[in-house]
Amino acid sequence: MSCIFCRIIAGEIPAKIIHKDDELIVIEDINPVAPLHLLLIPKKHIATVLDLSESDDKLVGRIYRLAADLARKYGVAENGFRIVANTNADAGQTVFHIHFHLLAGRAMGWPPG
Repeated sequence: MSCIFCRIIAGEIPAKIIHKDDELIVIEDINPVAPLHLLLIPKKHIATVLDLSESDDKLVGRIYRLAADLARKYGVAENGFRIVANTNADAGQTVFHIHFHLLAGRAMGWPPG
């Protein structure tokens, strides 16, 4: 298995796990770009957002609800947070297993990029 996120999920590579359940794992990003930078990762290997199917709708909804719960837990919900899913190389996707960045704790510029 070469996917780093699949290897983290399998316990082959250590990570600081924030949350784990039957469908999702949340870890701290090893190269944070904000004071709070978490990665919400489905355990199901899906390469990119383009590969999501209708059967994944509930999973994606759970990811967003969990992100909101984590923002509240870490005290960043009131000031604001960003959820980012990069898709393919030009958008900055470096691990081809979908994951959502939860970024908070500083002002975010617009447009991103």
